[in-house]
Amino acid sequence: MSADLSIALMVFLASAVSVWFLGVGLAKYGDALASLTGLGRMFVGSILVALATSLPELSTIISAVRLDPPNPQLAVGNVLGANMLDVFIFAMVALVFGGRSFLRQISPRQGYLIVLAAAMTGGAVLLGAIKLDFSLWRVGLSSLILLVIYGVGMWVVFQNRSSGGADQEGAESGEHLSLTRAWIMFGLVSVGVIIAGIALAWSTDRVADITGVASSTLGILAVSLVTTLPELSSTVAAARMGAADLGVAGLFGSAVFNASILVYADPFYRGGVLINQAETAHIIAGCVAFALILAALALVMGRNRISILVARGGLVLMAVAWLAAAVVVGTLGAV
Repeated sequence: MSADLSIALMVFLASAVSVWFLGVGLAKYGDALASLTGLGRMFVGSILVALATSLPELSTIISAVRLDPPNPQLAVGNVLGANMLDVFIFAMVALVFGGRSFLRQISPRQGYLIVLAAAMTGGAVLLGAIKLDFSLWRVGLSSLILLVIYGVGMWVVFQNRSSGGADQEGAESGEHLSLTRAWIMFGLVSVGVIIAGIALAWSTDRVADITGVASSTLGILAVSLVTTLPELSSTVAAARMGAADLGVAGLFGSAVFNASILVYADPFYRGGVLINQAETAHIIAGCVAFALILAALALVMGRNRISILVARGGLVLMAVAWLAAAVVVGTLGAV
């Protein structure tokens, strides 16, 4: 193993460890903010926790398209791979923490957020496939379409947020923290996530260059795995605190924000419209993510009408579908 590859792998692993522990902090201080601000877990999860856990994707993607030469395949792969992985995390956490009983802890209002996650992911896949070759002020028409979907969708989610029960939510996490301290700690953890994301983009690009593995595959599998560690650790931490709504809102809110990152990163990419750089592996990952999000929506909305066996079977099938897609994407990258 060359010295350059060893250094890149050490940076990659250090970034992975960092974002895992930072994700636990995001859940802790996010739950405290849900209580101290009175906004509730669903709203804080879908906005604050989702934004913070998506910071690795944001910093990684912008860093990837600003590399010399730029690596747009890594950027697009990170977005669609992360969304695919977010739903896999949902399935695995739900299975570990009770299956149907976990699903029953989720507010039906989460359906609005999950629909928006499906719309953003499906829109990114469709626009990446048809490749609209038009831009305005260095921002592609595809990006503007995604921005409109994001804006309208988040307005609908905000209008339908839960307004009850916030006074009890997050009480355990927030009882020893002041509001000011909670905001400061949440901000510090978020900054740490950004720094880890920048290191991650550099190390992954070096690994791709040295090993010859396709950047699209690394983005969908390796990078998305690490940049999604905050979502995993924060969701597990939320489930252990009995805050299923916070964790689930963070996951699907992250999927929504991930797709919107293609909009924010577009002006930084000098080679055209960023989403137009989607390759076959990206389209497959995006289609699988879209299908899994719809499956999650069906389970959440039907959680009180399905049996324990159906709930567990559906969650297991979602996990198996992700594994199968990962194998297909990995095979494409090795060709």
